[in-house]
Amino acid sequence: MRRRISRVAAGLLALGGLAVQANAQTQCLSPSQRAMFDVQALRSELMVLATGCGDDQSYNAFIQRYKPELLDNEHAITEYFRHRYGRRGQTEHDTFVTALANAQASRASRLGSEFCPRNGQIFQQVMALQSTSQLPPFAAGQSLFPDSMDICPTEVAEAPEKRHPVIHHKPAARSHR
Repeated sequence: MRRRISRVAAGLLALGGLAVQANAQTQCLSPSQRAMFDVQALRSELMVLATGCGDDQSYNAFIQRYKPELLDNEHAITEYFRHRYGRRGQTEHDTFVTALANAQASRASRLGSEFCPRNGQIFQQVMALQSTSQLPPFAAGQSLFPDSMDICPTEVAEAPEKRHPVIHHKPAARSHR
């Protein structure tokens, strides 16, 4: 009995460590930024579900229902990457979206035949929300952001190029002798 309790306690400590790790990865984010990444993770997870489980109809219904919110979220994430990475913002954004989908697809592969039944109900849950304002809290409650991804940048945006003032020289007056 003591061994079982020790294993349970060790498991809980390990889970607590993962929660601390995941929390540390997002400490650089404000609550609204964290919400935008949670919504992006939900959208990506639903895309992986639709692709992997052949449920394009549910994904399309999700996109149509939440289209304004998803577009606003996409603009906010684009701005986040532009602000963080300057000129490389779009490239970093594209890399992030691809890495997110790949991490979620990898997790789906590890679940194998369990993935579709286990995660398929998320479509019904998200479509049952009473209002579109419930989307960010719902997304946050799903814990879909992979622990393996760090969204806090280690580098800052490139400083804008300094422009040197253009100095116009007046041609020297010619003396007429």
